[in-house]
Amino acid sequence: MSSTVRVDELAARFLACAVPREEWTHRAHLLVGAWHVQRYGPEEALARLRVGIRRLNEANGIVNSASSGYHETITRAFVALLAQLLDACPAGMSLGERVVRIVDGPLADKDVLCSFYSRERLMSAAARAGWMEPDRAPLELTATFADGGAA
Repeated sequence: MSSTVRVDELAARFLACAVPREEWTHRAHLLVGAWHVQRYGPEEALARLRVGIRRLNEANGIVNSASSGYHETITRAFVALLAQLLDACPAGMSLGERVVRIVDGPLADKDVLCSFYSRERLMSAAARAGWMEPDRAPLELTATFADGGAA
């Protein structure tokens, strides 16, 4: 089964709120995020992901609150980084090939946002509730990773 098919299937399950909590990993977030950014562009992807992640959390019994569930800054930051990485891919590269680049690259590290944010800022209730600008480095793959995030 190709990477594109797997991503499409995961995205369909996400949209149907049928991804169990134990499967809703960092990698799954990245794949669903990449699918949305590729399909809708970063702005529309962010709007859809805000709703979809909250819905999936609720379906899995996760409360979206000031201390758990949906996190605005993390979601928005990853959408921005995914958009940069996808834009940097060659025009003819398939979604499957792009996904491999994502899961083999720096975004696969669940702590990658600590390159841009202090843990205190990123894990704050304010960052969960609304967008917070990075306090360590600009939110740019090329500024933080010498290879621009390419694998």
